[in-house]
Amino acid sequence: MTSVQSPAQTTASVAPSPASTRSLLTVAVVAQPLWAAVALAQAATREGYDITRHPLSALSNGSLGWIQITDFVLAGLLTVVGSVGLRRALRGTPGGTWAPRLVRISGIGMIAAGAFVMDPVDGFPVGTPDGTPAALSWQSYAHFAAGSVTFTALIAACYVMGHHFGRAGQRGRAVGSRVAGTALLLGNGWAMSGGTAGTLTLAVGVITAMIWLSVVAGQYRRGF
Repeated sequence: MTSVQSPAQTTASVAPSPASTRSLLTVAVVAQPLWAAVALAQAATREGYDITRHPLSALSNGSLGWIQITDFVLAGLLTVVGSVGLRRALRGTPGGTWAPRLVRISGIGMIAAGAFVMDPVDGFPVGTPDGTPAALSWQSYAHFAAGSVTFTALIAACYVMGHHFGRAGQRGRAVGSRVAGTALLLGNGWAMSGGTAGTLTLAVGVITAMIWLSVVAGQYRRGF
């Protein structure tokens, strides 16, 4: 005789385990700091690179450019995977739908930023003429579009997390989330306006937002 499972039994049988959620959150903790660490290590060691003149994306050029390309793609893939853990951890809470979605979108943007390399710029790699190229390639435009998607998604994710923590009464985390989002918003705005050392302010803003999302994922990981 064939038994019939009740909906409750079926739901229980497919519910994600705490261990798998913890593993996914571990990926979310690692993903974006990994990108930052690899990018900053190159910024400190690549000949001719100056973080006050060149965006971190410029590291995708030159004979060692494959390192930064791999950094973008790998960190983006890990971010997409890690967003699943955030979705599980935040399910049913204010912002629990959109925060993970935005993190996932930022990961997709990072993958695209790795796939499309910006043009050499302002003396980097060594031998490149100073200044901005008179005409940009389509790959460069695609890279900038991917960067815009990534930055916008990260900013929005931080503000959504601010709303989430605010509703939960966690004032410190709410403020931290909004500060991280604002750091990237202002850093990107200053860079886009052509401000002095704009590439540095952009790097600071991006890494601040990335590290904060890693911290948030780590906080939720401890609950599983």
